[in-house]
Amino acid sequence: MKYTKLGNSDLKVSKICMGCMGFGDPTNGMHTWTLPERESIEIITNGLDNGINFFDTAIGYQNGTSEQYLGKAIRENASRQDVVVATKFLPRSEDDMKNNISGQKHIHNMVEKSLSNLGLDYIDLYIYHMWDYNTPLYDILEGLNEIVEQGKVRYIGISNCFAWQLAKANALAEMNGFAKFISIQGHYNLIFREEEREMIPLCQTDNIATTPYSSLASGRLSRLPGEESKRMKEDYYAKLKYHSTEAQDLEIIKRVNELALNYDVSMTEVSLSWLNTKVTSPIVGATKPHHVSGAVSSVDLNLSLKDIEYLEEPYVAHDLVGVMADNKVSATDSEKVWAKHTKDKI
Repeated sequence: MKYTKLGNSDLKVSKICMGCMGFGDPTNGMHTWTLPERESIEIITNGLDNGINFFDTAIGYQNGTSEQYLGKAIRENASRQDVVVATKFLPRSEDDMKNNISGQKHIHNMVEKSLSNLGLDYIDLYIYHMWDYNTPLYDILEGLNEIVEQGKVRYIGISNCFAWQLAKANALAEMNGFAKFISIQGHYNLIFREEEREMIPLCQTDNIATTPYSSLASGRLSRLPGEESKRMKEDYYAKLKYHSTEAQDLEIIKRVNELALNYDVSMTEVSLSWLNTKVTSPIVGATKPHHVSGAVSSVDLNLSLKDIEYLEEPYVAHDLVGVMADNKVSATDSEKVWAKHTKDKI
């Protein structure tokens, strides 16, 4: 395994981050394809044994059971200081708002629940799961800064946002002496490269770590069409993200397979090797031992510049999907949102 520094932090992380969305009680949440406790801990332990020290989960994954399984695996199989744990908190709910739970209070409630689920004393990277248009940004940043100062969280990150939002948030944090976001977790892979327009250049300029999710496009970049996994069959959201671009993406997938045959490696290794030339540490889900071995092996595959250009050449622009499509606002609207969130706080 190879390791790198996570943006503007002192965290040393593996070049593969194990995504924990596939772990959690399959009877207690949105998904039926997740692994129960014993199988989850086996996969996490496999990752630890193969040098992975960076794990990403969320309070929203299977009603917190993903956090619970990850925490138990770490407590039983690793030294806490050797592992970097990232988890994410959800925006305020309608009930929170009706009960006048402030953004600051909401974050305190969320982090305490995650710490309890994990059974750990602190979280290395606490991530704002998605932009909350109903809560003032200042309140979010102040609440996050408070839990950093209390030692419950070491660093903060953000997920599912636009480059203008990340830039504005860090500017507001700097003006008020708050902790700044040191990482971004966005949707980015070989067949969905829209982050390259604005987010990637911003992160390169400000040394913000990039830890993308959907690194293998929900399995599409790890196998040829027709070879479906249980998740690909049952995960409606994963299908939604790529359904409209299947024809456009197929040429790239074919080229991944071609290079995999040339190098005598898996498609997973080729796809992740490409991504590792672009980002800090891609998040890779794993529910089987070969998922772990393929991800780990990818860090040793060195694609040539010609290979990279060959893989990238067929790409065409994609529409935003999922959370980011729901959050899409015009430039004018974005300034209105910014003004609303920062009014009387600067």
